Amino acid sequence: MTDLEIVLITGMSGSGKSVALHALEDAGYYCVDNLPPELLEDFVRLQHAHHGKRVAIAIDARSATSLPNLPRELEKLQRLKASGLHMHVVFLDASTATLVRRFSETRRRHPLSQSEGPDGRQDLVQIIERERELLGDIREYAHVIDTSNIRGAQLQSYIKALLKAPTNQMTLVFQSFGFKHGIPVDADYVFDVRMLPNPYYDAELRPLSGKDEPVQHFLRQQPDVGAMQTHIAQFLDHWLPVLNANHRSYVTVAVGCTGGQHRSVYLVEQLALRYQAQWSTLRRHREMDSRALAQTPSH
Repeated sequence: MTDLEIVLITGMSGSGKSVALHALEDAGYYCVDNLPPELLEDFVRLQHAHHGKRVAIAIDARSATSLPNLPRELEKLQRLKASGLHMHVVFLDASTATLVRRFSETRRRHPLSQSEGPDGRQDLVQIIERERELLGDIREYAHVIDTSNIRGAQLQSYIKALLKAPTNQMTLVFQSFGFKHGIPVDADYVFDVRMLPNPYYDAELRPLSGKDEPVQHFLRQQPDVGAMQTHIAQFLDHWLPVLNANHRSYVTVAVGCTGGQHRSVYLVEQLALRYQAQWSTLRRHREMDSRALAQTPSH
């Protein structure tokens, strides 16, 4: 049999699964939406037998009654790795406030909604929290992407970058963010660096970012910045081998400053450089990536 790459997209309703599937379809994947979990293993075997190469599958709360079976189905697929199956499991998440706003804007009905309340519908927040609980076990199997503060084009870019990471080793995702825009819910570890000297208060450095040499030079001269970088690295040096031994596929390390432009970006770049020789490593700059897309002219 030929190798078969499977991308399983799951997560919260309204978190961007349709956007992710479109990105995968554009990348040449055969996409199936809303596949019942109990059909997953048979479908994968069928694709493998017919020499399929790249398949993307969406499974979510629309299959609510059979969702509890999905972790068991994923464990079955893990046994097929030796026969050439490579699998990415991606869980799209977002804050409850973001999901409520998206449903309100689109006027779509949540797949778990029922006409039970006195006004003919359940409270949307309660429905979302029930879905979050329903998907909790599946989330533990996946690489989580928080879509609360990212654009559709950003999500597509993150999905495509993730697929380039090898499936046979743990992948580190280093992400910068700004606390004033909210803490990413996809982070396994969050480091707050707002106490460090801030290049923002230098008029010449303010429009630059942590990727630019003048900002990097400024931060390299600050003893506390070096100490913070060392302490984060010491923490990761100790725990990454443990996580890898525990069969973790993805670990997301988020570094936050006030605006997500200078200090957090610099430290993410430095940490990614340190670990890229040892681990599969991805970099994301949530606020900077969003601004770059906003400034891209549409055609």
